[in-house]
Amino acid sequence: MKKSPNKIEKKGGEKMPLGLYNYLMMLGGAALIVIGFCLMAGGTDATPETFSYDIFSWRRITLAPIVVVAGFAFEIFAILKRF
Repeated sequence: MKKSPNKIEKKGGEKMPLGLYNYLMMLGGAALIVIGFCLMAGGTDATPETFSYDIFSWRRITLAPIVVVAGFAFEIFAILKRF
């Protein structure tokens, strides 16, 4: 019988609940979440007396939350999908 590299077995012959591909997909989902939070960051001004309207940009208000939610959805998919 040919062993799949995705199936990791314990000493007692039991299989791990998640395979290598699941962990790699989870790593990709975590990277997507980090990218989304990086898109939200920034917007500070040199002096606190002036107000910066950069915090209301399309990237911070729309794109970044969509990327973060997509990352969490991908994480759920990576955990639940059997490979």
